[in-house]
Amino acid sequence: MGTPAYALPVLGALLGAGHLIRGVYTQPDKPAGRGRGLETSPVKQYALQRGLPVYQPPSWRSPQALQGLASLSPEVIVVAAYGRILPPDVLRLPQYGCLNVHPSLLPRYRGPSPVVTALLDGEAATGVTVMLMDETMDTGPVVAQRVVPVQDADTGDTLTQRLFEIGAGLLVETLPRWLQGELRAVPQDNGLATVTRRITKEDGVMDWQQPAARLWRQVRALDPWPGAYTLWQGKLLKVLDASVSGVSGQGPPGQVFLFGEGRLGVVAGDGGALELRRLQLEGRRSLGVVEFLRGHSDLVGARLPS
Repeated sequence: MGTPAYALPVLGALLGAGHLIRGVYTQPDKPAGRGRGLETSPVKQYALQRGLPVYQPPSWRSPQALQGLASLSPEVIVVAAYGRILPPDVLRLPQYGCLNVHPSLLPRYRGPSPVVTALLDGEAATGVTVMLMDETMDTGPVVAQRVVPVQDADTGDTLTQRLFEIGAGLLVETLPRWLQGELRAVPQDNGLATVTRRITKEDGVMDWQQPAARLWRQVRALDPWPGAYTLWQGKLLKVLDASVSGVSGQGPPGQVFLFGEGRLGVVAGDGGALELRRLQLEGRRSLGVVEFLRGHSDLVGARLPS
């Protein structure tokens, strides 16, 4: 059970390890684009290309959905970024339970945005967990875990991809031992739990009163969505790439200034500065800072709102 492209390494690893996939469950097709044609999920596309049966129940509340799943007689259900809460009847159905590949070291970072939140928090390492699912979100006992260092170049996108790739490998290493009864699921310590919330577009707004390091993490964590952005001349200005400049800010928070060899900085709340490297003005294509300034030199000296 999975939906976005991030889940593909898990399905691919199961196939590569020789497991029999009786069915692939993914979210229903949804309208997309100006023509509002139906868009299929990456998992559905991948499965159909490989001749796997695909199921897309709009709800697990219908008896037909549960009966259809039961008819497949699954020994184990693997879940990776499916995007739906599974009811107790589904969780109880397979002999060996429902195993979820979750991109954090549970009980840390339960909930819908574990990777983004770990990046925003400045974690030096996160990881991936194979968990036996229970009736509440991300609270089930842990079957296996692997620690993954966070790299300075990581974005929300690249780190999520890497965690699911590592999680796919961990799953296929773990699954045979799980099916043989050689592994025990260890209950999570709820006292150590942290819970993430769903990210919204408003989380992308850059507050220049924040320290430069926090702003840098925001740019990385919110790539690809919703992106980190500010307002300039009444238009949305996305910051696609940035770094902590290492120089002191020149002026109040939000002040844009040049330093070094034509490098562009914005004063942050801690007196440091965020160096802007790639920008995208609303309705325009993304540009490196040097090229951006050729057409928008008046950005230098502007004060961006906090």
